[in-house]
Amino acid sequence: MKLVFLTNDFALPATTIAALYKSRWRVELFFKWIKQHLRIKSFYGTSENAVKLQIWIAVSTYVLVAILKKELRIKLPLYTILQILSLIQFEKMPLIQALTVDDYISDKPVPSKQLSLFD
Repeated sequence: MKLVFLTNDFALPATTIAALYKSRWRVELFFKWIKQHLRIKSFYGTSENAVKLQIWIAVSTYVLVAILKKELRIKLPLYTILQILSLIQFEKMPLIQALTVDDYISDKPVPSKQLSLFD
């Protein structure tokens, strides 16, 4: 398979241009992962240090929750655990109680206030 890389820098060798594209692709994949997994809506600071700090905090939180999931053998998806934790930040309850699946599954059907159009 032959790959074609476009560049306006004709002084650099082709292997250097290919390495630049490869490193650029790694950066793109990293930011794609950040958008998909971390809850960073906007950056509070615009300096390089502020952006790095917010990314490191978000990645650290993600890793800590992944460790928590593994240690407590929680079967919920990581995304669900993160959502639950964001909702119960100020609740006074044991963490394991908040993350048990039984609390979120109801056996009783919720009565609907919506009228039925067809009976």
